[in-house]
Amino acid sequence: MLDAVVVGAGPNGLTAAVELARRGHSVAVFEARDTIGGGARTEELTLPGFRHDPCSAVHPLGAGSPAFKAMPLERHGLEWLHPELPMAHPFPDGTAAVLARSVAETAASLGPRDAATYRRLVAPFQDRWDELVGDFMALPSTALPRDPVTLARFGRLALPPATWLMRRFRDDRARALFAGLVAHVIAPLGGVGTSGVGLVFALAAHAGGWPMPRGGSQAIADALAGLLREHGGTVHTGYEVKRLDDLPPARAYVFDTSPSAVARIAGLGGFYAGYRYGAAAFKIDYALDGPVPWTAKEARTAGTVQVGSSSREIAAALDAVSRYDRAPDVPFLITAQPSLVDPGRAPAGKHVFWAYGHVPHGWTGDLTDAVERQLERFAPGFRDLVLARATAGPPELAARNANYVGGDIACGAAAGLQLLLRPRLTRSPYTTPHPAVFLCSSATPPGPGVHGMSGHNAAKEVWRHLRARP
Repeated sequence: MLDAVVVGAGPNGLTAAVELARRGHSVAVFEARDTIGGGARTEELTLPGFRHDPCSAVHPLGAGSPAFKAMPLERHGLEWLHPELPMAHPFPDGTAAVLARSVAETAASLGPRDAATYRRLVAPFQDRWDELVGDFMALPSTALPRDPVTLARFGRLALPPATWLMRRFRDDRARALFAGLVAHVIAPLGGVGTSGVGLVFALAAHAGGWPMPRGGSQAIADALAGLLREHGGTVHTGYEVKRLDDLPPARAYVFDTSPSAVARIAGLGGFYAGYRYGAAAFKIDYALDGPVPWTAKEARTAGTVQVGSSSREIAAALDAVSRYDRAPDVPFLITAQPSLVDPGRAPAGKHVFWAYGHVPHGWTGDLTDAVERQLERFAPGFRDLVLARATAGPPELAARNANYVGGDIACGAAAGLQLLLRPRLTRSPYTTPHPAVFLCSSATPPGPGVHGMSGHNAAKEVWRHLRARP
């Protein structure tokens, strides 16, 4: 009998497995796909020699993750690469606001009327990031806060809607940049806790940048798997689990899956019936004949580029998919330029590039033309550089990763109280009615992102279970 079986070899499942194996427990991971990684994979999607990330490519919370920092992942090949600028947000006039490693550079890009406001927002937390992120990403608390005063101060700013915090800015440059940060979790700007989303992404850039792994996001999953094997754990791919009886006997079963999947497999009935899945993504991976010809010079050196001309335009795009269940006429785009900092991702002189916009849950249309019209507004001549493209709407995203129900890459709506209380209102979101079954996916706190903290937090619950039942 194994101590623990983990279902799903995404970053959270692998992190939970590593945490348990490092403490001497026997662990095996079972993955339905032929390769590991979940949302952290790298594949040739377009042309030979062009290495794309089918989902996540940039990891603001990965490099600073308390779970990852406590592991010697560099020993297994993980190397973080930092672009000159973490993020740029261009405007139609050819200028751009930026999210730089430097608070002063970021504030200056917002204009003289909002520079001081931005500095005042981030100053109380800039030097306390390690303690803050550790406490914030352990919520609901799996350990006593190391810095409860800073956490409480952050919570006072973070809990209100982003629309409230954005009122502090006088010009739309700052409002648009902040609205774009919130949109990374596909949440309407008026939702509870959305101020905290924007602040976390901004502080992460100032503390550790928005890096990319050399070779692609697959490097994160491969490093975790290498560390797991070093501690005696095993990984089995091409093994689809339909019920608990498909798995070997174990003292604990840990699921890096959607709540609906663990309910189906473990026979939990309607335990997660109230869990809501949210709006989806429409993603395009490009093979380009050269770098993206952004009009704003700052965007040409940024790893991530947010594309939305104003806070109103961004809010309208988010409202269209979240409230009115329709694709936006003018989508807000999040784009990534991995080959700017990692030339080995494409043949010499060529580039890989991805962009995604938001669409309704389960949408079956084609957003390609709208995406490329938006890109042409800020990078005239973009279409002339396209050598090949690979598109993935909600059905394709769900087919690649079963956790992306209806194309929801956040594994559950990050709106309303569900942004904070996932997957349901409970003291222990990682446990289930089955005493030996646990949930560790992005459907649990702290939520979406390649940071492993959901797996780390769930592993703590599993430790308690294993100690109580020797």
